[in-house]
Amino acid sequence: MPDSRVPAQPDLGMLAGRLLFAVQRELFTALAAEGFGDLSPRHGAVLAYLGPDGARATELSRLSGRRKQVIGTMVDELETLGYVERRADPADRRAKLVCPTERGSAMIGASTRILAGIEDRHAQRLGRGEYAEFKRALAEVTDQQRHFAGQ
Repeated sequence: MPDSRVPAQPDLGMLAGRLLFAVQRELFTALAAEGFGDLSPRHGAVLAYLGPDGARATELSRLSGRRKQVIGTMVDELETLGYVERRADPADRRAKLVCPTERGSAMIGASTRILAGIEDRHAQRLGRGEYAEFKRALAEVTDQQRHFAGQ
């Protein structure tokens, strides 16, 4: 007898979760093979949004949808692991920027390459145009949901 709690057609949350976990699993397995095995998917809330010039914790919080306290904890962990460092913000010396270290930049470069490979694989399978449309629609749904949720 089928379980009535699991719908035959997964809802948006189920699909989004399955996609997120599958991409994270592939990404972090590949990163570990390249020498970055001390990271976990939760660190992505900082590293995925970190540019070469760094970002303030409040901006990382806004972009990732995570609370500033959670971001602060992850920044502490990543600083201990040698991926980021805090620097004074040249635009406002009272504020701090979270900046990638040399190791952090190397990991971000590896992540970018690995994720590009994942996306290329899906684009080849679906067709480049259809994949681009899928990403556009997914981004729009994501933006609308974040707006509705007050993020």
